[in-house]
Amino acid sequence: MGCLILESHETEASQQGKKRDISKLLAVIPPAEEFKGRKQTKPKEKRIRIKLDPDIPEDKALIHPSLAKELGIKDRLVMSVSGKRFVFVAVVEESAPQNLVIVNEELMKEHGIADNSLVTIRRA
Repeated sequence: MGCLILESHETEASQQGKKRDISKLLAVIPPAEEFKGRKQTKPKEKRIRIKLDPDIPEDKALIHPSLAKELGIKDRLVMSVSGKRFVFVAVVEESAPQNLVIVNEELMKEHGIADNSLVTIRRA
């Protein structure tokens, strides 16, 4: 019976130590009010589909204005696909599909990238 009492004292002491450790950790976490004033940041990149078009010049990519604004693209964009990166001059036009980027067909086929492939785009 004496052993049981000794074990319960050790357990209480170790629990108090854990409570102190947790309270120290919680003191590091800032209160929720600090997060309210922060602005939401724009997404830096987005995964979308590409459309291949032989009429688009090799150094240009056609992009919709709303997508360009969302990603902060003004003049150049970087497209990553299959471990390869391409830098294009962004041509922002209303006629472009909203969730597609249109690029040169021959350039993409040279690099083994098919139509309707999923790519990551971001501003250059």
